[in-house]
Amino acid sequence: MKINMDFERLKARGRRRTIALVAFDIMAIQLSMFLALWIRFDFQLDLLLRRGYLNTAIQYAPINTIVTITVFLLFNMYENIWSYVGFREGFAGCAACMISSLLQTTVMFLINLRLPRSFHVFYPFLLIVFTVGIRFSYRLGRYLEMRSAKKNVENVMIIGAGEAGAVLLKEYQSSKYLNKHVACLIDDNPAKFHKYLHGCKIVGNRDTIVKNAKKYGISEIIISIPSLKNSQKKELLQICQETECKVKILPGLYQLVNEEVTISNLRNVEIEDLLGRDPIKVNTEEILDYVSGKVILVTGGGGSIGSELCRQIAQHSPKQLIIVDIYENNAYEIQQELKRNYPKLDLVVLIASVRNTIRMNWIFEHYRPDIVYHAAAHKHVPLMEDSPHEAIKNNVFGTYKTAMAAGAHGVKRFVLISTDKAVNPTNIMGASKRLCEMIVQTMNKKYDTEFVAVRFGNVLGSNGSVIPLFRKQIVAGGPVTVTHPDIIRYFMTIPEAVSLVLQAGAYAKGGEIFIFDMGEPVKIADLARNMIRLSGFTPDEDIQIVYTGLRPGEKLYEELLMEEEGMQDTANHLIHIGKPIEVDEERFLIDLEELRAIADTDGEGLRQKVKDMVPTYVIQVND
Repeated sequence: MKINMDFERLKARGRRRTIALVAFDIMAIQLSMFLALWIRFDFQLDLLLRRGYLNTAIQYAPINTIVTITVFLLFNMYENIWSYVGFREGFAGCAACMISSLLQTTVMFLINLRLPRSFHVFYPFLLIVFTVGIRFSYRLGRYLEMRSAKKNVENVMIIGAGEAGAVLLKEYQSSKYLNKHVACLIDDNPAKFHKYLHGCKIVGNRDTIVKNAKKYGISEIIISIPSLKNSQKKELLQICQETECKVKILPGLYQLVNEEVTISNLRNVEIEDLLGRDPIKVNTEEILDYVSGKVILVTGGGGSIGSELCRQIAQHSPKQLIIVDIYENNAYEIQQELKRNYPKLDLVVLIASVRNTIRMNWIFEHYRPDIVYHAAAHKHVPLMEDSPHEAIKNNVFGTYKTAMAAGAHGVKRFVLISTDKAVNPTNIMGASKRLCEMIVQTMNKKYDTEFVAVRFGNVLGSNGSVIPLFRKQIVAGGPVTVTHPDIIRYFMTIPEAVSLVLQAGAYAKGGEIFIFDMGEPVKIADLARNMIRLSGFTPDEDIQIVYTGLRPGEKLYEELLMEEEGMQDTANHLIHIGKPIEVDEERFLIDLEELRAIADTDGEGLRQKVKDMVPTYVIQVND
């Protein structure tokens, strides 16, 4: 009942406003006619009265008023929300005034009413001033009201004075809920320098960003160039970092095409924006050819890599997707996401441990997968150094049992997700993954299944990586902890890494270790400083960087390939094949059983046994 009353009250208020606006327009029409004549006779009222033109205007006024109001109605001048008036409404108002004036001149000529020729020039101009002007005064009043309501306003700089920048600027100017003011614009087009966009000055190009950020007291910079290439974006962000301002960015060109350029669509600058390279592309047709119509099983499907594998596989029309994970919360999240985004997908989610032989054999026998992606693993280096037996039981024997089940049940292809830490490992996690690679090579000779491994470095934003850790530390006000000032890592985004995994799977023939080109390595200390700056803080002043020392088993740098492996190219220049190192399978299987006995009993000598099996493993003296 109350809602209906409020609705009726709002309708009544709208009607009153429309009536008031019509009444004002009627007065404006009469005033415009009088002033047009008064101006013509040099503001001499007695001369105007003697000539008799005022009587003629009064005689025609009722007809002119009816015609003009009718034209205004046709141009929707009483239906627009004038507190949000823009160019389109202003143009329509001017057109309505000109057309009604033209009709006035025509009708007066037809009925033989004569007024001075200059009247027909002054009248439409005055009519525009009064009728359109009053409507723009709504907008001006609202703008002044918002400016007076805003306190402690933050100054914003928008980079990009194109269409997207104009839309954002207008939203900042029209919203009373944003306590921010666009103080200036930056654009690299010299033709725009010192010009104005919606009343805001374009002060220069990117070379003036730092200077103008100080001059205008900028606290936030918005990059609004949807077509910006990644290499250009990196250059621009490096300049913005010198300002100590927060930086936000418009996601992409599709936002502009879909008319989704709004403040709510702005995002914080991510560290991948600073990689300065275009996104990795794969041949989706090759992936589709070997994934489409297949039953695919992903172990560790709820983890960072596993869940992205499931997302991308779901896009390629598998016959059935089976997710296996021991962690029910992770499995539930990816299950709900895939159900929501791919309602027709035949999805099976199973809670199971890859260490459980009976459970894994039942899953393979019951679902008969064609392709297996084995992503289940413990991967956190320091934690595994403290619990080496768990690393071996889960990584090594989880892989062994899953691979055995795959071979025994006729899986066509088995893809192991490995890591650069398997190369000359200095920690038990890396050594365990090297053992997993050796298992894959051994199984490839034992079964018809094509067993392969894919090896890559760190992925941005994965669980346990430095990026989420740095973000939390920055939000908490620091300090940001880095293990060593010289430590470097290779980085790739999760979707990029997974797309290469799928592509490598298409190339597999059995026994290969695929290695990804990870681009240029990144210094972790530089990454920390960039994240601090992009959050609007100054490193070592607002937020301290503390060096904590290398953690147990941690290297200063990671390698992707052992010297003995060599390298072969594939059709994708970012995917290479390492030549497998010969493994004595019989001796290896015996060693595995001995290692299992040590791991199952939490016995002594585990690291030494791993060292015997992986000669390149360097045991750290820190136990």
